[in-house]
Amino acid sequence: MLTRQDDLHGILNGIDNLEWNPETDSLIPFQFSVNDLKPKLENKRHLLTEMGVDGDITAPTLGIVSRLTSQKGFDLMFDVFPGLLQRCELRLVVLGSGQQKYVDFFSELRRQYPDKVGFYHGFSNEVAHLVEAGSDMFLMPSQYEPCGLNQMYSQAYGTVPIVRKTGGLADTVQQYDPQTGDGTGFVFEHFTSTGLRWAINFALDVFEDPRQWQQVVVNGMQKDFSWRTQAEQYSKLYAQTLQHS
Repeated sequence: MLTRQDDLHGILNGIDNLEWNPETDSLIPFQFSVNDLKPKLENKRHLLTEMGVDGDITAPTLGIVSRLTSQKGFDLMFDVFPGLLQRCELRLVVLGSGQQKYVDFFSELRRQYPDKVGFYHGFSNEVAHLVEAGSDMFLMPSQYEPCGLNQMYSQAYGTVPIVRKTGGLADTVQQYDPQTGDGTGFVFEHFTSTGLRWAINFALDVFEDPRQWQQVVVNGMQKDFSWRTQAEQYSKLYAQTLQHS
């Protein structure tokens, strides 16, 4: 493998921007765009109502759509979210199914904080689109992630990803820098609860500044993760391969 490393090329997955496009998405109640973000707040209001939590749209809302497995990093949340929910006026909405210990964890959070936590056990494509459209932040603290799609969906929908720096998450989410205004999300490097807590707190701090928050939202929405862009990379690679064959 090392002797052929110069011959290896990686191309990211793309997203179907006919299905995942907030301007045309028929599964969300209010379509919106990077030039008109106001309807996103109405999606947030609808999401909170559907998930059965307090509908204060000024509170930051964190969304999760995932298989509930250890790979996705949910063990890190055990030490983070009980204290976070007790201390902060935020909302957590979760859609997923999987290992029982994670189902139990989110069910217990829902029981303890019914006004702050919504948990949909199972899968619904409509709810998945609503979580992407209505959340302020999207959480993916994966232990490893070959590529991942939800962090790309999230950026398209103006939902800022909070991710661990691994695999495709590292390739598609850039750390936001308040000094320059560059970046599309919040990235932590070490797979620890301390790292996750740092990233969430950083995101919550930026959320308190509407000007900065709009900047990171717009940065993400201006990214192009469509298959059209990724297909062009395949075409270029095939052409280069033919030239050297």
